[in-house]
Amino acid sequence: MLELENDTSVWKSLFSNLGDAFFSKRQPPLKLTSRPVAVADPMAVKRNPTSSAISFVMHAGMIGLIVWLTLQAHSHIVLPQKVSITPIDIKPFIPVTMPAAKAMGGGGGGGAHQIVEPSKGRIPPVAKTQTAPPQILRIDHPKLAVEPTVVMPQAVKLPDNNMPNVGLPQSPQVAMASQGGGSGSGFGQGSGGGLGSGHGNGIGPGSGGGYGGGVMSVGGGVAAPQVIHSVDPEFSDEARREKFTGAVAIQLIVDTNGNPQGIQVVRHLGMGLDEKAIAAIKQYKFKPAMYQGHPVAVRVVIDVNFHLY
Repeated sequence: MLELENDTSVWKSLFSNLGDAFFSKRQPPLKLTSRPVAVADPMAVKRNPTSSAISFVMHAGMIGLIVWLTLQAHSHIVLPQKVSITPIDIKPFIPVTMPAAKAMGGGGGGGAHQIVEPSKGRIPPVAKTQTAPPQILRIDHPKLAVEPTVVMPQAVKLPDNNMPNVGLPQSPQVAMASQGGGSGSGFGQGSGGGLGSGHGNGIGPGSGGGYGGGVMSVGGGVAAPQVIHSVDPEFSDEARREKFTGAVAIQLIVDTNGNPQGIQVVRHLGMGLDEKAIAAIKQYKFKPAMYQGHPVAVRVVIDVNFHLY
């Protein structure tokens, strides 16, 4: 019953609205009950001159302030912030090269501890590694023959003779078969299975194999270096007051360029003359020692004399 009543009221309201829309009822004429009020014209009233002057001054001040602030903003210089910079030295990359292997020095030695000088002969073949040391053959035509060699860089060519047997090329002894007074087989007075007076399986003074390496000594085919420039040593004040004279023995190495190296005193004199002798030797210049046509480093001893004339 409630739903029917609601439906009836909705339909009635709809038909009533449609009727009002198409057939509107005439309303009675509108009657105004308000009355007009008289208002003064603001433009007809003359303004106070004082207030106008104050307004003008205030507006002019505001405009001037705006213009001044604008000019200040444009003329303001902003200083850059000081930044501390740590200088960094960036050098071009240079690859580090590994040090080259030390050049082998000559070395050799006799193998039988014999008193007789080693036999004169030819140099055995050279090789990077030694299979058998050079020695005098005791058995002719062995079944398992191993060719003797000396350790030498393959690029080195050594002067040799046409002797049939292996031996020491510089030896004057040709009468007897001997390997010399050294040890370790080989020929010479050194040790190690090579040829010469060194220590190793190479040839000549020095050590470690190869040829002519290390520091040599004058003799045995090594020509002594020659002084081509020398200076007189200075006296120390103490030695000059005491009229002290004598000689200082200096041991040094003359390198392949003729320069003194490894200077040391082997016989001292004192009174400051040892230092003066070393200072003089450092200024020496030599013609380097020669061995088989090429310069070699040798160790020598020089006496530096101090005399009052």
